[in-house]
Amino acid sequence: MDKTKVDDMLIQMIQPKLEEIETRFSNGEGLTSEDINTLLLKSQYNHINHLDMKLNEVTADVASLKSDFQLLENSVILRFDKFEKNIELKISEAINKNMRWSIGLIALIVTVLKLADTFVGK
Repeated sequence: MDKTKVDDMLIQMIQPKLEEIETRFSNGEGLTSEDINTLLLKSQYNHINHLDMKLNEVTADVASLKSDFQLLENSVILRFDKFEKNIELKISEAINKNMRWSIGLIALIVTVLKLADTFVGK
């Protein structure tokens, strides 16, 4: 448990009184209102320390989640970039293929027309 200097100081301040209460209670003596308040104070210190520990755990979990989400985001970006490049490549290949067919078809038409003009023109 991570205690601060203030936590230690507070517990040390009431520790002699706690030991006295424990001794008297062990001997069968009753507790005074001040004794009960001191025990409640110790209980509250313990409760606060417990809450501090839980807060530290939650903080660590949140930091871990931030790290996990950053890794996930990087992975998604990387996959999207690969997908985008793949789509760009496929589009480029399709355009090149269509242009080759178009140029080939135009060359064929020009050749057929030139041949037709040559044979018909004579």
